[in-house]
Amino acid sequence: LRENPRMHRETMQTPCRKIPGSHVDPEVLLEKVGRAGVITMNRPKVLNALNFTMIRQIYPQLKKWEKDNETDIVIIKGAGGKAFCAGGDIRAVTEAGKAGDSLAQDFFREEYILNNTIAYRKPYIALIDGITMGGGVGLSVHGRFRVATEKTLFAMPETAIGLFPDVGGGYFLPRLQGKLGLFLALTGFRLKGRDVQRAGLATHFVESKKIPDLEKELVDMKSPSAEDVSRVLDSYQKQVRSYSVVISSVPPTILSKMSPMSMKITYKQLQAGAALSLPDVLVMEYRLSQACMRGCDFYEGVRAVLVDKDHNPKWNPSTLEEVSDHSVDQCFSSLGEKDLTF
Repeated sequence: LRENPRMHRETMQTPCRKIPGSHVDPEVLLEKVGRAGVITMNRPKVLNALNFTMIRQIYPQLKKWEKDNETDIVIIKGAGGKAFCAGGDIRAVTEAGKAGDSLAQDFFREEYILNNTIAYRKPYIALIDGITMGGGVGLSVHGRFRVATEKTLFAMPETAIGLFPDVGGGYFLPRLQGKLGLFLALTGFRLKGRDVQRAGLATHFVESKKIPDLEKELVDMKSPSAEDVSRVLDSYQKQVRSYSVVISSVPPTILSKMSPMSMKITYKQLQAGAALSLPDVLVMEYRLSQACMRGCDFYEGVRAVLVDKDHNPKWNPSTLEEVSDHSVDQCFSSLGEKDLTF
């Protein structure tokens, strides 16, 4: 894959440290601790929601650490104790889409380039200790190691807002056991704690109170290999006491609340993605994201769920029967020169 030179050049212009005299905390902390690069998403008041500025800070730093002989591993985590990352800054994207602002293209384009970068040649460890949804999943699931805790809450809830499970959802969801990925994609069902590992979305499960000790042991390692990291994570997993699993029931009418267009797009997305590489899936998903920007369900879903919070969206089309195969196929069409490239 070749780098996107435009993105690399522009991201380097974004400051990632606090401005002297400013009382505004940086939205993402990028630190070198020992031989580890440590990324901390630092927007706890909004559950570390991923915005465009954060994307443009994380990407070039990952590229730098990948080439740095003094950096052996990368750790990514969320501040505040409640969330790893609860998703992307969807409200900003919808406002940009309504206004015809280029952010509606640039956000998805550069987020997906970042998602692809996380499939890293060095050990990449995501500490998903808390809420991990949407964009937060994209920052973790493509990395080699994903550590869940009893506080982890995983979901891909996009069909409820007229979108689709993006950030590589078309790649990792159809590769889960049986039809679990399709179920999670269509319903937005929330997996909790140990079930996140059982589903294959996390590689390890560690008690939340042990995460600081685990992180310290990881950053103190001398020139660790992926096998060394795996042994440390395994040792912490063995310390876990047994947890009872609470299975939440799915309301029988849950699919009737989702966007019919989103559900049909999602079904085809996962069918196609099962046979594609991650980069090819992200190219497909960028086309889908721009189709959603041109449509109306995404804006209506965000209004109903995030803005007015009446949870009563008026989908158009309003039923699955009204969504034609042709309209779905159009969403997957090439964007020509505007397609995502790596």
